[in-house]
Amino acid sequence: MTPPRARSWGRKGVTPVVRVRGRGSGRVSMAGLTCYKPGKRSRMFYSVREYRGRKGEPKGIGWRDLRDLLVRAHIQLGGPIVLVWDNLRMHLVEPMRQFIADHADWLTVFQLPSYSPDLNPQEGIWSLVKRDMGNLAAADLGQITQAVKRRLKQIQYRPDLVDGCLAGTGLITDG
Repeated sequence: MTPPRARSWGRKGVTPVVRVRGRGSGRVSMAGLTCYKPGKRSRMFYSVREYRGRKGEPKGIGWRDLRDLLVRAHIQLGGPIVLVWDNLRMHLVEPMRQFIADHADWLTVFQLPSYSPDLNPQEGIWSLVKRDMGNLAAADLGQITQAVKRRLKQIQYRPDLVDGCLAGTGLITDG
């Protein structure tokens, strides 16, 4: 996650300054699925990975993380999945393509056009998460990760927010 910009407040004529310690290395990566089934409540599944810059540590979400997220969603939803994906490089790597081909009995994939965040409901979810992070003055990466997970969990239990992100794309209209 790149640091989001947000408005803050302070006394008139005094610019608020937040001092942080640390060298600023590390990042929080997220992957998520926004799910809809007619007659059921909307669902969201996610995975969060922290990167601290250690040797041998993955820098972000990899194809195995995406595979595990899809398997977890399939198990919890208990049925086939029609996946609408953007053209993120990780979605197109050969091991991921092979996984999709091997599980064609329960997984069907449609690719979105190259740059179409307005058609991707998960972008709305990321926007909600980042909006709440705008004025967070975290002391370390762990606090950022904790805040991201807390906000994702809150969204997960608010199907109306997930419905709003789905309806904003035009994928569903009864939200």
